Amino acid sequence: MKAAEILELDSLNFVEGSFADLTEPESAWPILACRPEEGRLLVDENEELLAVAFRTEEGWIAASYLFHPPESEVIDLFDEIDAEIYQERREVWAAAMREYYSTELLRTVGPAMEDIPPDRQEKIADLVGEVWGIKDGEVCLDCCCGSGVGAAALRSIGMQPLAYDHDPSLLALGLEEKRLLPGETACIDATAATAYFSPAPYGAAFMMGTIRSFEAGIWEAITFELLDLTDETLITVATEEEIDLVAEWCREAGRTTEVRENARDPIYDRWVCLARRA
Repeated sequence: MKAAEILELDSLNFVEGSFADLTEPESAWPILACRPEEGRLLVDENEELLAVAFRTEEGWIAASYLFHPPESEVIDLFDEIDAEIYQERREVWAAAMREYYSTELLRTVGPAMEDIPPDRQEKIADLVGEVWGIKDGEVCLDCCCGSGVGAAALRSIGMQPLAYDHDPSLLALGLEEKRLLPGETACIDATAATAYFSPAPYGAAFMMGTIRSFEAGIWEAITFELLDLTDETLITVATEEEIDLVAEWCREAGRTTEVRENARDPIYDRWVCLARRA
């Protein structure tokens, strides 16, 4: 569901510039400068404030408090105007925020060139199906999702992927090709994933990246964030040296690990580590 629909509006613009900005309280401050004529508040199932929207001469503008509390001054803006209160589940609003900013990303960012072999989605789906079987809507975080080949594979075996990456052009490609869906996709720094996602039963990172010594610390941080969020975690890389590093990080996080070579794909997902909570 779109954010505007939740608040029964035809259109709505947010003051925050990106989904990644939603964790920063100062990103919502511009809402305090408006002179509203009418307002709407959105609260979650626990009656905690999720968002405010104000009608101004320029139309309806809003600020989201999905990831941080509101400033006390924002409530003062409602004192002398007509206001309505709406309620929605937090997870539904989170999906609406992902949808809003993914749509904006697709509108403003040129997509990267296609670089995915046509059979890679099928190979990933076969691998994941072998490891986890067919699922029935279970959430799987798709870390460093790129253009969404892993998300599409997860969806094909019945999982609900929540995909994230920091490269907007790759995300734009995945959204354009519909491997990524707007409500399931976020452009964020994967080293801060715990700020944006709730814990999920499953997590995956397909061909996590080229883990060179000078940037191994970044990939270690990304791995620990994914492990913090998920109970079972599947990570693939291209080389045995890389998978040994990944498995070591998983064990440091208290996980039991299974490492195997994946004969389906000798290039992208050749080595696999499955990490489970002990």
